[in-house]
Amino acid sequence: MAFAIARTRDEAHLYLDLHPCACGSVETAWDSGLVAVDDGLATRYRGACDDCGRQREYLFGVPERPTMPAGYPTFGGPEPSQLLDAGEWLWVADLTAGNVPVDDEAEAHRTLSIATAAVEEVVKFIPPGADEVPDDGFWSQRGREIRAAEPGRFQLDRLLIVRDSFRDLAARHA
Repeated sequence: MAFAIARTRDEAHLYLDLHPCACGSVETAWDSGLVAVDDGLATRYRGACDDCGRQREYLFGVPERPTMPAGYPTFGGPEPSQLLDAGEWLWVADLTAGNVPVDDEAEAHRTLSIATAAVEEVVKFIPPGADEVPDDGFWSQRGREIRAAEPGRFQLDRLLIVRDSFRDLAARHA
């Protein structure tokens, strides 16, 4: 059985945060490590929900080549995500950029860095020579809803303007 690949720890943790326990809580102290599966290795995240105690477990595929962290956050290498689709990444960028603290420069920088990196992840779904995210870049319900609401937001030129704006704002808070 093949598992969607978590390119980095930051990507895996974001995925886990976006998939709460059945009780609705995302609060879980995760233990992680490599495990043997039928056709190779997987990274397992396992823990008990802090609110209800329910055991939670996720298995992710292991990338062929590891992506070395290059600051925070490092969601992945040059390839698009298998865990979150383009719409979900833009949703993360919007949600994060909408919650920038005004009284903590370091946290504002961190928050805007996440928003910047999330938009960069959307751009990775655009094939070379194309000017927007193709249909196959949206597979989740949330992602398809975000795209349906504003399809123009997935055009390369608009994404680059948003990414650069977030990057500039983050630099002001560094």
